[in-house]
Amino acid sequence: MLWLDQYRPKTLANLDYHTEQAERLTHLAASNEFPHLLIYGPSGAGKKTRVVALLRELFGPGAEKLKIDQRVFLTPSNRKIQVNIVSSLYHLELTPSDVGNYDRVVMQELLKDVAQSAPVDIQAKKRFKAVVINEADSLTRDAQAALRRTMEKYSDNIRLILIANSTSKIIEPVRSRTLLIRVAAPTHTEIVSVLTKVLQQQSLEAAPSLLNKIAQDSDRNLRKALLILETLYAKAPGSRQIMGNTGSIPKPDWQEFIDKVADAMIAEQSPNRILSVRSMLYDLLSHCIPPSIVLKELASALLAKVKPDLHAPIISSAANYEHRIHMGNKSIFHLEAFVAFFMKLYAMSLMGMSIENM
Repeated sequence: MLWLDQYRPKTLANLDYHTEQAERLTHLAASNEFPHLLIYGPSGAGKKTRVVALLRELFGPGAEKLKIDQRVFLTPSNRKIQVNIVSSLYHLELTPSDVGNYDRVVMQELLKDVAQSAPVDIQAKKRFKAVVINEADSLTRDAQAALRRTMEKYSDNIRLILIANSTSKIIEPVRSRTLLIRVAAPTHTEIVSVLTKVLQQQSLEAAPSLLNKIAQDSDRNLRKALLILETLYAKAPGSRQIMGNTGSIPKPDWQEFIDKVADAMIAEQSPNRILSVRSMLYDLLSHCIPPSIVLKELASALLAKVKPDLHAPIISSAANYEHRIHMGNKSIFHLEAFVAFFMKLYAMSLMGMSIENM
């Protein structure tokens, strides 16, 4: 088991940071008027950990007895789509955005079935069932509209807990019907404290300078910091002292691959190079790297390799194509369009041509 999962706090009282927020969540769980929630914050801030602890606070240890089911939904065009659902007697958890534009079908059918069924356990502390929806900000507007209708119609039997990185893509009718809880990213000091605690549990040691470097390179993402720490330990599992070069922390393989993609785009600008880069992008997508993450990391890699006068158009173009990725179906088309735009932009800059009107 990864350290990330092994040492994940199970209760709100055991959370390592944002303790005041944890106390408020505890009081909220004990109240008779538990609302729909929208929990948002950057990746690796601890949103999912707080939701799991909150479910335990609401329903007791039974919320941790999980099973995974695979349900089949039928679209209006008679196409079958499969969705994995993690559930207990008291809650369901799903990621409907995995099915793309068919997420509305999943939301309508599943929430209707859950809301119309009575709670299974008559001894339950709460007389409603919770539905946890991951990546709520990736849902289509139709799916979010279905959420709004569920909140209005079945509020007695169901409570929605939405998890999102940002509220900007959540429609206003949904936001207005939920209690918004922001989970801020941990500070560098808090990350170092958590890493130190994990090392103590493992009877290991590491230099403070290394822990500080890991915290800095993780961009305040605790999940990433723990994975980096365990990766360094895996390189020398027999030693009690975790060693590492404080000058540079190794990147994951997929991030190094994106650096190679950026180098290929800068080295040559031609139709053949676009085709070869497209093949590299397919490799990333086939390894389940989300297209929006690919675009973000690729843009960051390019910004580090080009002149500052190209930064503004690259950032603007990346934002434009990220929006198109969320609105469209074939993400590779939009990634390739970004590659073509950058190659044209870079070639024009090499020839000294104006880029102001691009």
